[in-house]
Amino acid sequence: MPRELIRKYIRSALKEIGKKQGINLASLPNVEIEFKGKPFADYATNVALKSACIFHHNPMVFASLIKKIIAGNDKRRNFSKIEIAEPGFINFFLSKSFLQKGLSKALKKGKEFSEINIGKGKKVQVEFISANPTGPLTVANSRGGPFGDVLGNILKEAGFDVKKAYYVNDYGGQILALGHSVLGDKESVYKGDYIVELRKIIKGKSVFEVGGKAAKFILRKMIKPTVRKLGIKYDEWFLESRLHKKGKILEVLKILDEKGLLYEKDDALWFKSSRYGDKRDRVVVKSNGARTYLASDIAYHRHKFSQEKFDKVIDIWGADHLDNVPGLQAAMSALGYKGKLEILLLQFVTLFSKGKKMRMSKREGRYVAMDELLDLVGKDVVRFFFLQKSADTHLNFDLDLAKEQSEKNPVYYIQYAIARIYSILRKAKYKTSSSRSEIRNYLLFEREIRDRYNKRSKFKLIEHPSELALLKQLLRLPEIIEDISRSYQVQKLPQYALELATCFHQFYRDCQVLTQNKELRDARLSLILATKIVLEKTLGLMGISAPRRM
Repeated sequence: MPRELIRKYIRSALKEIGKKQGINLASLPNVEIEFKGKPFADYATNVALKSACIFHHNPMVFASLIKKIIAGNDKRRNFSKIEIAEPGFINFFLSKSFLQKGLSKALKKGKEFSEINIGKGKKVQVEFISANPTGPLTVANSRGGPFGDVLGNILKEAGFDVKKAYYVNDYGGQILALGHSVLGDKESVYKGDYIVELRKIIKGKSVFEVGGKAAKFILRKMIKPTVRKLGIKYDEWFLESRLHKKGKILEVLKILDEKGLLYEKDDALWFKSSRYGDKRDRVVVKSNGARTYLASDIAYHRHKFSQEKFDKVIDIWGADHLDNVPGLQAAMSALGYKGKLEILLLQFVTLFSKGKKMRMSKREGRYVAMDELLDLVGKDVVRFFFLQKSADTHLNFDLDLAKEQSEKNPVYYIQYAIARIYSILRKAKYKTSSSRSEIRNYLLFEREIRDRYNKRSKFKLIEHPSELALLKQLLRLPEIIEDISRSYQVQKLPQYALELATCFHQFYRDCQVLTQNKELRDARLSLILATKIVLEKTLGLMGISAPRRM
C-alpha cells in the first residue's frame, strides 16, 4: 500500500542516481519509511541520511535529488506534495486521488485486503505458554498465550505456513514433586485447593505414577479449558514423555557426543555450549543420572527441525528463563540449525486495583489464576490488555479500567466503533426480525453497496479531512501486518486498532453518513463498509469479538 509505493519510488530513484554518479547504491541498508500523520507528513523516510553516512553526501542535497526524481516519476499524482526537512528527511503527503482509489481496492479485496505473501509458504512453528502441568494456568505464566496466538495469526496473514504448539513437560522432577504433593508426604511442594481436590481423585502408591495421573488430569481439566476460554486453538500438544519413550534424548546426546561436544565432570555429563557463544558449559545429565530440561529441549527442537521440517521456530518464554536461552541456542548451532530458532522473552504481569497490587486468588493468595481474571473481565479485555505492551516491557494490568464499560476502556471504545457502523447500516437499509435474516441482509447489503459504488466510481466525493484521515488509517493494515511479521512487535496491532477506531469516531462526529445527497450517502456508506472490513479483520487477528450491538 502507501509504504510499498513509496519504497518502489525510492528504489527507482536510487537506481537512477547510482547510474548517473557511478555509485553502487544497492549496498544501502533497508529503507526506513515511517507513518507520521499530519501536520508533519503522511510518511517520512531517512534514506538520504543513511546514504549520506555511507557515501559522504550532503544529506539535504541528496534528499532534494531523490525528491526531484520521485516527483518527476509520479505520473499518477499519488502524492499531493513531497517536502525536505532538516537534517535530510523526505516527507510524503498522499493525494486525495490515491486515497480514494485505495478505498476501491479495499472494498474489492474485502477480508483478503490485509493478506500479503512475504512468507511464501515457509513453515513456522510458534510455541507458547507451555506451562508445567502441575497446576492451573496463572496470570503470570499466561501472558504468552495472547501474544503467541496473535503472532501466529499475523504470520499466517503474511503468507507463512504456521503451526501453534504447546509443549507439555509431563516428565521429570516436577512430576515427582506433583506426585509427592498429591500424596501429601514430607516432600510435598505444591499447595492449594486443587491439590486437595486431586487427593480425592488420584489414587496410587508410586510417586511418579500419581504425579503422572495428576498431570494428565490438570492438563485435561484445568489447563486446556482455560486455553479455550482464552480463545486459543493449538495445532499440537506435544508431550515431553514422547521424547523419552522413543529414545530421542539418548539419540541427540549420542550425536553431540560423536561431535566431541560432551564431557564428564563431577559425575555429570556436560555440553560444550561455550564453543558456540555461551558464557559457560551446560549440564545435560545430572550426577544422579537424571536428564536436565536442556537435554529434553535439545531433543525436542531437533525434532522440530529434522522431523517436522520447520524453516523457523519461535519460542515464547517468560523472562525468568533468560539464562536457559544461550544453552539451547548453542545446541541448535551445534546441530546445524543456527539462525532457525528465535526465543522471545516476555516480562511479568502485575494486577492493580485502586492503585494497589491485587491478590485475588482463592488458592492461598500465592498466585492469580487466569480463570479468575477471565471470569472477572472476559476474554476480549484480557487479550487486548495483554497485547498492549511490548514483550520486553513489564505489564501492569489495571483491573478497574478493564472492568470499565465506557470509552475509557480501549476495548469498549474499539468495539463501539464496530457496533456504531452496524447501527448505521441497519438504519440505511432495513429492519430485521431474527439474527439469521440479519446476517443474510448484512451480506446482501454489503454486496449491493460495493457494486453500486464501484460502478459509479464517485471517488471524488470522499474529500473531507476526517474522511481522508480515516482512509489513511484503513490503508495501513497491510503495512502493520508486514511490520509485525518482521519485528514480532505484536503491540502494534492493538495500537493500530485504537488509532483506527479514533479516526472512525472523529469521522462519525464530523460527517453525516445518511445524508439526503444519495451519491454522497453511497460514498460514505462505502467508506464505513471498508472500515468495518478492516476493523473486524484487525479484531479477528487479535482474537477479539466484533459485536454488532452494544
